[in-house]
Amino acid sequence: MSDALKAPILSLILLFAVLGIWEGITPTVKDAAEMTEYELLMGGASQEARVPPPSAIAAKAVEELSDPFYDNGPNDKGIGIQVAYSVYRVLSGYFFAALVAIPLGFLIGMSPLAYKALDPFIQVLRPISPLAWMPLALFVIKDSEASAIFVIFICSIWPMLINTAFGVANVRQDWVNVARTHELSNLKTAATVILPAAAPTILTGMRISIGIAWLVIVAAEMLVGGTGVGYYVWNEWNNLDLTSVIFSILVIGVVGMLLDTIFAQVQKVVAYHE
Repeated sequence: MSDALKAPILSLILLFAVLGIWEGITPTVKDAAEMTEYELLMGGASQEARVPPPSAIAAKAVEELSDPFYDNGPNDKGIGIQVAYSVYRVLSGYFFAALVAIPLGFLIGMSPLAYKALDPFIQVLRPISPLAWMPLALFVIKDSEASAIFVIFICSIWPMLINTAFGVANVRQDWVNVARTHELSNLKTAATVILPAAAPTILTGMRISIGIAWLVIVAAEMLVGGTGVGYYVWNEWNNLDLTSVIFSILVIGVVGMLLDTIFAQVQKVVAYHE
């Protein structure tokens, strides 16, 4: 058996082993005499108030994915609609962050003076949790949708900015000197010499940023409510539907993996053409 087949087969074995153990140890519904006071308060003998087995989650996945874009009102939308709202917010905030971070990263990487002037601000703002900006954003912007996008902007900007500045600053100086001997302008040097050389590092920052943005949007949507996969998780928890909660957690993981895979493929293409 080739090594290319061994890893997927081992992954499947581990997956089925974990699912089998989970299914086997999931207790059946207790009667009232066997329940603790907390369990009785949380819904008595209701199966939805208990951690569900994988078979119940699989059935829920089939149900949800068979019609992912239904819309029965504000609190009853399909998982496809909820994911679409979240991806829209992530990509909007991410796009605006790239528009700011990449040019600013070039400026910092190419100018020691700009680096010294801006570094104190970066070091103060970068460690602040993106969600700490949410109350201020809601107060100033007065719109939950725009506030969520702003939070994504804040969390996305730092990895792109820092990686861009690092990549630009570490471009080989002799390449830059050659561009200067040909009397290229700073803008043309940045576009034709520095950008191709720094592209792998810039893409690494962009890949990190998209992962952080997807993490943050779930928490942000739990705070602002309305729509989105984060709101879906919180709403299903309020309904004590743990099957839907676990299903939505898996959806979050799959979408995050797909976003990361897209950037990984872009990185491979860029590395191949270097």
